[in-house]
Amino acid sequence: MRSVFHYFKNTDLYLLLLAVMCSCYSLALVYSTTYSSGSLARFKVQLGAVLLGVVCFIIVSIVDLEGMARYWKWFYVLNILLQLTLFTPYGYSEGGNHSWLRFGAIGVQPAEIGKVIFICTFAAHLAHVFDSLNHWRTLIPLGIHLGILVGIIMVSSDDAGMALAYCAIAAIMLFSAGLSLKWFAGGLVLVVAAVPFVWRVMNEYQINRILVLFDPSINQATYYQTQQSKIALGAGQLNGRGFLQGNQVQYGILPASSTDFVFSSAGEEFGFIGCALILVLLCLLILRLFYVSYTGATTFSTLVASGIAGMFLFQTFLNIFMCLGMFPIIGLTLPLFSYGGSSVVTMYTALGLAAGVRMREKPSWLQR
Repeated sequence: MRSVFHYFKNTDLYLLLLAVMCSCYSLALVYSTTYSSGSLARFKVQLGAVLLGVVCFIIVSIVDLEGMARYWKWFYVLNILLQLTLFTPYGYSEGGNHSWLRFGAIGVQPAEIGKVIFICTFAAHLAHVFDSLNHWRTLIPLGIHLGILVGIIMVSSDDAGMALAYCAIAAIMLFSAGLSLKWFAGGLVLVVAAVPFVWRVMNEYQINRILVLFDPSINQATYYQTQQSKIALGAGQLNGRGFLQGNQVQYGILPASSTDFVFSSAGEEFGFIGCALILVLLCLLILRLFYVSYTGATTFSTLVASGIAGMFLFQTFLNIFMCLGMFPIIGLTLPLFSYGGSSVVTMYTALGLAAGVRMREKPSWLQR
């Protein structure tokens, strides 16, 4: 009993409380989006994932991150092997991407789990070269560290959204580690210069997803998802149509209403107020994660927390921009809100790592 009291006294209950609040809202949305089908299967999966996620949060928050950091190269190899499992007979396609493993009724997304592993290995790598970070000889191995994983994800699953998430996490961690802005400027120049070459190798459907944002008439079928998302958001107005009352949601007109477009589902049934509540909860969670990063006891733990914050930040705003028709549809979930066992458990595990950082924060007199 004393150990339980000690744990809850020292862990970051703000992170856990905010995550559970997000999940309660998510369960209401998942229930609503599947209500008309008469099946509670997705609701039960989401509830089970939340409960498992809370358990993972508690277990992972107790893990000694510093001890794990010593073996980061082995975890990196493990992550590569995890992504390569998509080439096995267990790999299957869903939603246009070959990014899932299927074990009977259980589906697992390796790249989703791999994000947490990548944050830890990249943080350990950064901590190891921290004093010489702004030297080009240091940046090349870091680029290879990221590039190999991104390349494997693209080859094995063709999941551009997930690849972008890894790149965004790495960029935020590099910024947190103190990488000079001149290197970011140089990287931006290289990205812009590479656009014509990337454009030539992109698939037609990928190109159409970008072009329809500027001219929907180019491909009405491709624009359909974005169009229905915007209709659902507009229909909700201030207060929404009401729980279980959204036409787009209840009649199955809004595609992926419980996954990619769960924000639009909230907009139709709970209106601007419901969308604002999602933003407030996730922004509070992200700010708390950056605060945990600031109070980290070591460079490694600080970078782990900043990487987790970066993951939540990138996915939150990219998903919302996607729902608003301001970014191409790339299939990234809204953290803790979108339906998906792999995503929910991964997010809770990541928050557990951050809570572990908080439990071993540096003394207050060292904080500036």
